[in-house]
Amino acid sequence: MTSRPLPPTDRPTPAEEYLGEVLAVVEQVPAGRATTYGIVADAVADVLGRGGPRQVGQVMARAGSGVPWWRVVNAAGSPPARHLDRALAELRAEGCPLTRDGRRVDLRRAVWLP
Repeated sequence: MTSRPLPPTDRPTPAEEYLGEVLAVVEQVPAGRATTYGIVADAVADVLGRGGPRQVGQVMARAGSGVPWWRVVNAAGSPPARHLDRALAELRAEGCPLTRDGRRVDLRRAVWLP
């Protein structure tokens, strides 16, 4: 008896499913507001039951160019170090509240929760 390959499915892999959920949450962040990797991770975990801030960061680094990635910051309000100047320019242009030194998002005033 020979084994036959399983028929292809249209269901996304768990990694694709996680990526899609992260990007869907980030797409919802309105201009002039920001959220954190942890907040995105919590929103995704509510749907999928898995993941954390580091996984969100990995998704954003690898596949986040099509969404407003600059609106996702760390828990201290800092944008990604590799893209700091561009992220801050985007945030300023949108009127997002920044700290006095202009180097971080003022999360008390700017945080967005899904």
